[in-house]
Amino acid sequence: MTYGAGEGPRGPGDSNVADYKLILRRVLDNRPSGTRLKLAAALGKNRSFVTQITNPAYLVPIPAKHVSIIFEICHLSGAERAAFLEAYGRAHPGRLRAPHREAHTRTVTVTVPDLGDDKKNRALEQLVVDFAAQLARYAESVG
Repeated sequence: MTYGAGEGPRGPGDSNVADYKLILRRVLDNRPSGTRLKLAAALGKNRSFVTQITNPAYLVPIPAKHVSIIFEICHLSGAERAAFLEAYGRAHPGRLRAPHREAHTRTVTVTVPDLGDDKKNRALEQLVVDFAAQLARYAESVG
């Protein structure tokens, strides 16, 4: 038996893993450039990890603890979330112990200097966003 690139013998749940990864990949394909990098930073992983969790050919599952962060960073619509959670539940029954809750968020405005360069300004903004996300995760874990 021969397999295509990135494929191997697949079990019955494997198509469900591919299903939710395909949903996530479609979502990311329709988001602004930089979203994959932002997701990698929020997950504390490198960009190749995001490639693996969005490629249906790789059967590496998405850890349940990452699902809410993915929803937060990628801004999935209600239909996209429902489809993702349904496929995730088929692939990994019982892994998401509680139904996903919508995160309660607040917007905080921060004034930063204009660095005079669009690339530098975007990098600074991303640092602030990443720091805020890490701080929020820390606060949730201790409180």
